[in-house]
Amino acid sequence: MSFQQGLSGLFAAARNLDVIGNNVANATTVGFKSSGAVFADAYANSLGASTGLSVGIGTAVAEVRSNFGQGNLTTTSNPLDIAINGQGFFRLDNNGTINYSRNGQFHLDKDGYIVNSGGSKVTGYGVDQAGNILVANPVPLQVSSSQLNATPTSKAEIGLNLDARDPVITLPFDIANATTYNKATSLTIYDSLGNSHALSTYYTKTAANTWSVHASVDGTALPAAVGTLNFKTDGTLASAAPALPFPMSVALPPGPTTPLVFTLDYPKATQYGSSFSVDTLTQDGFASGLLAGYGLSDDGKILGRYSNGQTRTLGQIVLSNFKNPNGLDPMGNNAFGESAESGQPLPGTPGSGSLGVLQSGAVEESNVDLTQELVNMITAQRVYQANAQTIKTQDQVLNTIVNLR
Repeated sequence: MSFQQGLSGLFAAARNLDVIGNNVANATTVGFKSSGAVFADAYANSLGASTGLSVGIGTAVAEVRSNFGQGNLTTTSNPLDIAINGQGFFRLDNNGTINYSRNGQFHLDKDGYIVNSGGSKVTGYGVDQAGNILVANPVPLQVSSSQLNATPTSKAEIGLNLDARDPVITLPFDIANATTYNKATSLTIYDSLGNSHALSTYYTKTAANTWSVHASVDGTALPAAVGTLNFKTDGTLASAAPALPFPMSVALPPGPTTPLVFTLDYPKATQYGSSFSVDTLTQDGFASGLLAGYGLSDDGKILGRYSNGQTRTLGQIVLSNFKNPNGLDPMGNNAFGESAESGQPLPGTPGSGSLGVLQSGAVEESNVDLTQELVNMITAQRVYQANAQTIKTQDQVLNTIVNLR
């Protein structure tokens, strides 16, 4: 008698229970992907055998296939908890060995590298000193806590409306005499050491549609007019307005680079018959600053926030995808390794191609459906019992034959 069918069924059912048990055990493991046993029937072929009379010799587990479907996203309070919404894997560097994971529970190590609980470093694109992304081979990402250097002002822009109804003033400009100019405003500029200075600008109507611009820095008037703003009859700046942007050169006390050279522009200046107003005051300089916090955009850029109000890109996380994710080798600790079956990794930035986007302050839960797994467990148990019953029946038949008198 043949016990092989029953034995193969017992083995397959036991393997299926192993897979189900592993799914249940990892129901709360972040980034875990459930698996399912794939079965195949088995036949012993012999030459000349009639296919219509072939009887199978049981079953076998052909494959344990992972389900890479999306898990639910749960928010957390850690900005370095990162969830992938869509396809792709984090690319991790474990002492030179590259592996891949969906578990985005990260933190900073003592050197500022973004790592997981096993010490593997998240990889991505680095940046230059200006914060521009350097697209090259992905490298371990590091959140630098170094101070952001001061940057002197190189251009300033003022958007305002000058009241066309203001009277013409013929008196020579005097910073101490408010009757020698119509209106004034000010903004902060910075020198090479990050010291702030108050740049005040004064506007004197010298003729119809013509305004002379004077300036002072820290209360000291510049020796000559900065320039002239000419307006058309419709209230907009004349295209032939001279020397826009105005070149500025300001002498500073010893210490920073002097003179401070920058440009002053009026791209949105108007002259309408309405009250004087200042719409925008912008300049590109800033003081030095310390890293005050960081965040993550959905395209993987790590954005540092500094005490001087500036933001700077510190790096960009790179994801990888595979033609056949089921071909990846499970390595434990929520990691997978590349294999010949998975194909070459396809790297890219989050949101590009088929890759998903990232969500900071969130994790991807396990995609195990506990209800389904418990039902599968009952079914697998019944299958195991049924195969055990076939062995018992075969044993009874064999016992009957042995006891023939």
